[in-house]
Amino acid sequence: MPDVVRTRHGATVLMCAPDGPKIADEQSAVDLIGTLWGQDVQWLVLPVDRLPEDFFVLRTRVAGAVVQKLQQYGFRVAVVGDISEQVAASTALRDFVHESNRGRQLWFVTDEAELDARLENAA
Repeated sequence: MPDVVRTRHGATVLMCAPDGPKIADEQSAVDLIGTLWGQDVQWLVLPVDRLPEDFFVLRTRVAGAVVQKLQQYGFRVAVVGDISEQVAASTALRDFVHESNRGRQLWFVTDEAELDARLENAA
């Protein structure tokens, strides 16, 4: 299944396919951005399957590097999938997810229904 651009609740969203290449560092984030050249995408929706396990270990700085690069190019990011196991294992990750979900730039949501509810409320 390929990545696909859709409009959801008034926002243009790139729905990344779960089976695509991992977004594991700044270069892979730039590669993803390159596929969007000329499109007016506001949100990048990344399934948990597209992220390496290191993304959820904050001391590796993978999450910070990837998210910062995507945001530098003006994209908001939603990570979709169950990360309850990783959150339970890390106080730092739990706090990061909580603070991110309070903002408007980076969200961690369980599924597309939760994403739609957040996008609808943000519109």
